[in-house]
Amino acid sequence: MAKRKTPPIGSIPTMHDVAKLAGVSQSTVSRVLNQSVTLVPISEETRQKILNAIRELGYQPNMIARSLRTQRSQMIAVMIGDISNAFYHPIVRAVQDVARAYDYDVLISNSDHIYENEVRFLETVLRRPVDGIIMAPHRLTTEDLDKFITRSQIPIVALGAQVQHPAVDVVGGTSEPATYDAVMWLIQERGHRRVGFIGTLDEMPPGPARYRGYQRAMETSGLVIEHDFAHHGDFTLEGGKLAMQNFLKQENPPSAIFVANSPMAIGAILAAQAAGCTVPGDFSIMGFDDIPEATIIHPTLTTVTRDLPNIGRQVAEILFERIDGRAEGQGRFFQSGWKLTIRESA
Repeated sequence: MAKRKTPPIGSIPTMHDVAKLAGVSQSTVSRVLNQSVTLVPISEETRQKILNAIRELGYQPNMIARSLRTQRSQMIAVMIGDISNAFYHPIVRAVQDVARAYDYDVLISNSDHIYENEVRFLETVLRRPVDGIIMAPHRLTTEDLDKFITRSQIPIVALGAQVQHPAVDVVGGTSEPATYDAVMWLIQERGHRRVGFIGTLDEMPPGPARYRGYQRAMETSGLVIEHDFAHHGDFTLEGGKLAMQNFLKQENPPSAIFVANSPMAIGAILAAQAAGCTVPGDFSIMGFDDIPEATIIHPTLTTVTRDLPNIGRQVAEILFERIDGRAEGQGRFFQSGWKLTIRESA
């Protein structure tokens, strides 16, 4: 039996390659891919041959390449880290409002901060073309982005300074300076000398940047970060509870704790209260990003506040500048502002 020929290594498989491997015509492949209804039905055996060939070749319909300059999908895609995190809600709402004004729809994807899900998002966008992307990636590498951009030429705006690619517009960069300001406030305005930190694992941005802000504030103030004064969670309420339990076990715990996001800060408050401690009596607790739950929890949460609806409008307008050709060239960086919102927890 003659060996079947597949495309050379490194080449991008085409519909012709799929048809050749499956032993059918290109039009048959097209009808299966587009799920077209025809007068001549396609047998299940033929359909499976085509699907097997697609999997074997790694073929992805490159709809972006077809008349990219003259045709638009009127769709943008948004990838967020955790759809249950209220941080993203006002941002996505604002993106949708701006997109609607441009007569665009929005495709929303949730990654759960998992690398495979972020890669799958990129693969999905290659199969189902969009005119632009807004993303908050936590795991994608620069190499992943480079391969995607080279292949698709789709403009990207990223939320988070951890993204560093010369072709990507970025909105962010608040994590380290805002954390520095917040911890300095705890030290200078509230008189705390022993300040703890709840962050995330090093590979989970923006945790490392927020730790650097905490570390710099302690050093500036001439204070030592004592042993076991920094713990990590996973940006969830439960993660904050578990991290707080480490402090509760200590003989001489910190008097104040800066927490790298507000869901974890709320979890820390709940864990402290469950152990019979008071906030801010026994522990002052501060979060990052002002979410609706921050005003519902008792005591209400002192936090770093960013204007999340404005950030959503900003990332969307930056993207449409690229889509409409009003912005060209290298990726740009935009730093969003912040302020401290002082409530009852610190």
